[in-house]
Amino acid sequence: MIQTTAVHATEDVVVATLIQLIVIVLAARVAGGAARAVRQPRAVGEIVAGLLLGPSFLGAFFPDASSAVFASAAAPAMQILSQIGLILLMFQIGSMFEFGLLRNGRNKKAVLFVTISSIGAPLGTGLLIGWLTSPFMTDGDHAVAYTLFVAVAFAITAVPVLGRILREYALTHSETGVVAISAAAANDVVGWVLLAAVTAYASSRLSLALAAVQIGGLLVLFLALAFIGRPLIDRLIRKFPIKDGELPGTLLAVVLACIFAAGICTQKLGIFVIFGGFLLGLLFHRHSAFVEAWRRQVGQFVLVFFLPIFFTYTGLRTNVLGLDSGAKWALCLGIVLAATVAKIVPVYVASRLAGVEPVQARILGVLMNTRALMELIVLNIGFSLGVIPQDMFTMLVIMAVATTVMTGPLLQALFRTTGHGRGVLVDA
Repeated sequence: MIQTTAVHATEDVVVATLIQLIVIVLAARVAGGAARAVRQPRAVGEIVAGLLLGPSFLGAFFPDASSAVFASAAAPAMQILSQIGLILLMFQIGSMFEFGLLRNGRNKKAVLFVTISSIGAPLGTGLLIGWLTSPFMTDGDHAVAYTLFVAVAFAITAVPVLGRILREYALTHSETGVVAISAAAANDVVGWVLLAAVTAYASSRLSLALAAVQIGGLLVLFLALAFIGRPLIDRLIRKFPIKDGELPGTLLAVVLACIFAAGICTQKLGIFVIFGGFLLGLLFHRHSAFVEAWRRQVGQFVLVFFLPIFFTYTGLRTNVLGLDSGAKWALCLGIVLAATVAKIVPVYVASRLAGVEPVQARILGVLMNTRALMELIVLNIGFSLGVIPQDMFTMLVIMAVATTVMTGPLLQALFRTTGHGRGVLVDA
């Protein structure tokens, strides 16, 4: 009798999880298609779908339907699926980093100037806003960690979405596109290092000694992956080569095991598991055949299935209606404006100092303002640690969406004034 009850309870959780997955996957696909119809990256539509499925819309106007679909019994399973999807996505992002672009001689000065400006100015602006808002956003115990998370959130640029935008507007192989994606790649590397340090600092309950031990452990992991992991990965690829563009089953199994093992290592260091996937992915970027095969066989499934779960998970934590006063909305709009100006203006100035033409400098500023997915990852980490409060979490999610949505229209406006051609959006 007890076993029968347990089986039924398990089946109920499975059914609740499957119902959520059906709604999430289909809603994300429809919203992604709608985003493409208005020349926005598919990820923008998926983020909006996640917000609509949360308390900002479905939970507020159709509470019964929301309770029926997003039953609490399935919450742990969905959270686990979200984390698995993120670690696989971060592996894919790491493996697709084009470090060769960072060594492009003709554009090296522009890349350096844009990278420094796109990190330094937003980081400083975020520190200022975090410091000014911490007295009424935190209880004082997490003021430093809160301020640091806000600063990192301002500094991030989203490489995956930026890559899609470059393809859409046929900028991938232009000098502007090369500088933008190179600077964004460098920006993200620095951003993830900063985030790892801030996460270690926050998760150690503001203990500088423990944070130093965790950061030291992370550096040891970097060195181990670089000097031990890299040759082992090279040997693994040689032993199980890519044939006809397909990943051998054994190679796929070993790589998945390594991804999860790397995630365990970073978690044990007090840093989230997704960092492990990203670090391991960096070891594969030289193996283009593997990266292409992974993108085709595994990457598409991650983007279609796992990524919408993460967006919806973020949406369920975001309550736009919770910003219930004019003061809160004024602060939210101020954050969006400050984040936008802190990216576009310094990047423009830095680009001009590097010798970039005025129009191309403006385009670079707009491109570097794209945040989207990477920003949401930062925010979810801060929210999970209890460092970012609900209202600020909502404001920064709105900032992430707004800065990404405005990229397309701003680029189109610039192109209309210069007669620049427009590309065709590549589906994903």
